Amino acid sequence: MQVILLERVAKLGQMGDVVDVKPGYARNYLLLQKKALVASEENIKGFESQKAQLEARNLETRQEAEALGEKLDGQQFVVIRQASDGGSLYGSVTTRDAAGVATDEGFSIDRKQVIIRAPIKELGLHEVEVHLHPEVMVTMTLNVARSPEEAELQASGKTIQDAAAEEEAAAEYEIAELFDDLGSAASDDEDLAPAADASDDEDNA
Repeated sequence: MQVILLERVAKLGQMGDVVDVKPGYARNYLLLQKKALVASEENIKGFESQKAQLEARNLETRQEAEALGEKLDGQQFVVIRQASDGGSLYGSVTTRDAAGVATDEGFSIDRKQVIIRAPIKELGLHEVEVHLHPEVMVTMTLNVARSPEEAELQASGKTIQDAAAEEEAAAEYEIAELFDDLGSAASDDEDLAPAADASDDEDNA
């Protein structure tokens, strides 16, 4: 099925291009989202007469998207989730979650603009794409943690595994210190024992 694009569509073409697409993709996405028109003679003529107006509107929305993109690009947002000790989430982080935390921080984006390339099912830092406009794409980072403190730790570059290893090492050090103290205390008792025996001998004499 041939359609004429009313805006740039990734991996398909630029505004004004006439392209072949599957009928289902055209009906359920391109035509529905007003990203294209059926490439009839009438629609092609209509596009040509409105091309300057469409290009001006596209430029305006692109400039708005670029302004938002400059502020959003590289931002990090905390998502608090329950997870196992190994870091596996009970569920996953969705595009709705990503859009929600960004919007809460003052960035008005829709979940349809967010692309998560691989399912987020683990604690940690995850980059996601935000398509603000057909020609403007930025990335933001989701800091998925079980608590704000854990998020802060991850933001500093440590993983929960690093933190667990540090806690384990600290615990082992404390135990070792405790045994050293007990050992030195036992050694002191042994040093005092002969002196006590000598004192008993003098009393008997």
